[in-house]
Amino acid sequence: MSRILYCTALLLAFCATTRAVEKPVSLFDGKTLAGWEGDTEKTWKVEDGTITAGTLDAVVPRNEFLCTTKTYENFELKVTFKLTGDKAKANAGIQFRTKRIPKHHEVSGYQADVGQDYWGALYDESRRNKVLAKPDPKVIEKLVKHEDWNEYVIRCEGPRIKLWLNGTLTVDYTEEDAKVERSGIIGLQIHGGAKAKVFYKNITIEELPAKK
Repeated sequence: MSRILYCTALLLAFCATTRAVEKPVSLFDGKTLAGWEGDTEKTWKVEDGTITAGTLDAVVPRNEFLCTTKTYENFELKVTFKLTGDKAKANAGIQFRTKRIPKHHEVSGYQADVGQDYWGALYDESRRNKVLAKPDPKVIEKLVKHEDWNEYVIRCEGPRIKLWLNGTLTVDYTEEDAKVERSGIIGLQIHGGAKAKVFYKNITIEELPAKK
């Protein structure tokens, strides 16, 4: 191989590697809901640098979701959040690889669950409607900071999904159904049926290379 061809090959390999490793980007500017869509008139607001929904003064009437306008497939998502309200009933969650249900307030897809007995669990919202994987409750009791800030790290690579809650791996799940879509929107949830208020901030995503 000539020196010119060798140098060209090295340059192409470097460029390919650079493209494959994307830097984390923020999905929330701390001031507006730019890049997101949902019920921004009654439900979703920006308060003191956080995205918030719900109230402690009345029961949240139904599930509501604030969703990105962009879709993602392979990524590592980090979200800091706080859930307040009735501990026995309050619930929220972070959707991913999700779709909006047409002409409906619900969405369909994976959820990193928050609240009740679902902390650290992977739930399938409005699709299979069941918990796909969950950690030992004894582990969760030591991890959850009730009425305080917690962090989820959600990593999706091909059929494999991993969840970390406050730095501890709680789910390592491999999707065996090839028909389940691997791309979709990111969504933030406030669950209906309780007096509850949820806060989300520090939302960043790092897109990863395609993986079979």
